[in-house]
Amino acid sequence: MERFENTALSLEQAATAFAALGSEQRLGVLQTLVRAGPDGLPMGELGERSGVMGSTLTHHLKFLTAAGLVIQAKQGRSIICAAVAYDMAETLSSFLLRNCCADTDEGHDHD
Repeated sequence: MERFENTALSLEQAATAFAALGSEQRLGVLQTLVRAGPDGLPMGELGERSGVMGSTLTHHLKFLTAAGLVIQAKQGRSIICAAVAYDMAETLSSFLLRNCCADTDEGHDHD
């Protein structure tokens, strides 16, 4: 499955991803997918493991997919959800920290 490989996020992209993580159930679904590894899980199993079922799961996956945190792919007659949080989490962390200390004395060159 494809992975998120963008190393630079815009403010809008980062805000979308952080907003998607602002729900306890969405965060739980994402954690379930991260634990499952890069092969992901079929929808039914994801629902069982996360405790989020049916249309509620579909609703939350829509947000996570739009934010680039999850991709869905059809394999045979099943829909597989795979977490792409590995790269995206790293990218979000870098987004927050890329200008760390830029406005402090340590962030400026001294002559």
